[in-house]
Amino acid sequence: MVVIAPVGDMLQRGRFGRTAIQARDITNKKNLLLLVQLRWLAVIGQVLTILYVHFVLAIALPLAAMAAVLGFLVLLNIISLLRQSRRQAISNSELFLELMLDVGALTLQLYLSGGASNPFVSLYLLQVILGAVLVDAWSAWMLVLVTSGCFLFLTVSFRALDMPHAHGELLGLHIQGMFICHVLAATLLVFFVTRIQHNLKARDSRLAELRQRSVEEDHIVRMGLLASGAAHELGTPLSTLSVILSDWQRMPQLGADPEIAGEIAEMQSQLDRCKAIVSGILISSGDARGEGTIRTTATRFLDETVGEWRESRSPAVIDYSNLIEPDAAIISDTALKQVIFNILDNALEASPGWIGVVTGRQADTIVIAVSDAGPGFEPDMLETIGKPYRSSKGRPGGGLGLFLVVNVIRKLGGTVAAENGADGGACVTLALPLASLATGGHPEH
Repeated sequence: MVVIAPVGDMLQRGRFGRTAIQARDITNKKNLLLLVQLRWLAVIGQVLTILYVHFVLAIALPLAAMAAVLGFLVLLNIISLLRQSRRQAISNSELFLELMLDVGALTLQLYLSGGASNPFVSLYLLQVILGAVLVDAWSAWMLVLVTSGCFLFLTVSFRALDMPHAHGELLGLHIQGMFICHVLAATLLVFFVTRIQHNLKARDSRLAELRQRSVEEDHIVRMGLLASGAAHELGTPLSTLSVILSDWQRMPQLGADPEIAGEIAEMQSQLDRCKAIVSGILISSGDARGEGTIRTTATRFLDETVGEWRESRSPAVIDYSNLIEPDAAIISDTALKQVIFNILDNALEASPGWIGVVTGRQADTIVIAVSDAGPGFEPDMLETIGKPYRSSKGRPGGGLGLFLVVNVIRKLGGTVAAENGADGGACVTLALPLASLATGGHPEH
């Protein structure tokens, strides 16, 4: 136990650290899309403002230079959309660069239209607020320094505008511009900050889910190490029992009694089953060698698995229908076979008189549905399906079966669904992507 705990904790921290970074990068990708949307609105707003000021207010503006800045923003948006569609994640540095380019474009437009006297200079504050929400702290402080420096630069260096209006009219125009800038900035802030908060809440929810999954996988690691160690320890006593039973079978006085001989044969059968289970554990953990990869098909694998379970459990009635069409080549997976055994065992315990098994194919997914005529799942069990130690059986260790099932299927990239039938009974459905079964891979999700 002293060895198991540190190993599980290291694996848990490593997995959660990687998945947390992935969740943050995916959130940044969504936020980049919001920045792109904001930039489109900024381009449209600047076009309308420039046209109004130049043609309606008769204030001459350098249209060619300002149009070049707008063209840069459009090009930047196109590049950002292409990068966002091709990449799985966006880093903090990339978001910071996007904001810096927006600050640069705004500075150029203000430089060409009166500098710090332009009422739209307060849009710098919008960039800082977005940075405080979207990027890391150091990046947000850099935006504060850069925008402050740009503001000071525009107070001493800018292209002066030729104002054909009187002083009173200019003051009124300035106040109107400040009002328009306030309404624009406030509207954009409320709209985009609420969208960004939605992304952040989705990220936090994803991190909570990943944290829970990491804890469950750590539990699986501990159980796997314990099971592997127990399998090693059981090897010796099982071999000893096998030798003793073989000696008993060769003893004439015991073989002459049919009842004793039958009991010895049953003991040998159960012992062989225990040895097979131990061997399966060792093979799954990689401790046994020599059998190699077993290639088969989905139809054959499921037929053999259900047949093997039927032979070892001898259920009263099992209705089995294999509807997989077309068949597909897969690799025999010991863990998946154990998962199916576990589901069938649970169904048999709940409904000794009848079990139904239907397998099929939906596109590139294999579906396995196991039904029973038992009392069904309790409502709270359906809500927490696959959580450890959630069971209605009331015995130590209860609930680990479905917990292991859900985690193995999830590592294979599949899903587990459980529901109660309208007329009683329950149904557990496994959905497995053929890609993971064909390669024997265990994709992370």
